[in-house]
Amino acid sequence: MLSKFYSAGLLALALLFAAPAVSRAQTAKYKCMVQMTSYMGEEAYVVISLINPKGGYEKTLYVLGSDKKWYNTLKDWFAFYKQKRTDISAITGASVAGGDRSVNVIELENSKINAGYKIRFEAAVEDKKYNVKDIEIPLTTESLSAKTEGAGGYIRYVRFSPN
Repeated sequence: MLSKFYSAGLLALALLFAAPAVSRAQTAKYKCMVQMTSYMGEEAYVVISLINPKGGYEKTLYVLGSDKKWYNTLKDWFAFYKQKRTDISAITGASVAGGDRSVNVIELENSKINAGYKIRFEAAVEDKKYNVKDIEIPLTTESLSAKTEGAGGYIRYVRFSPN
């Protein structure tokens, strides 16, 4: 009789520890290269965001620019960030100057690929125009293996590659 309770307890314990592993989403890491245009002016702050199929912000993937006092210049993203204050220090790097490039690693949930999501690159430069959609890329298998040209803003192109 005692062995039945012992076995049931071990099974319950095993399921308890296995549950977090099962509930974690499968993710993949990608190198994301952002090549800037040769604009004149201060370094750009760029936010890379996951946009849900309804067009709303889902998650901040990376921030190019570490001085929090300038985050409000990225107006649309900042409104989302204020509502869902999350620690973004692990996904924050240096801002990027005109003509320069930045390569960073972003992590994407596999379930979001080919499911109607987009990746938005939002850019702001001090005393210049703010571009809420400097580049917006459908999150598809094809786009994660292609070069995407900018639309005339601060970003010349973006390229992803598996990490």
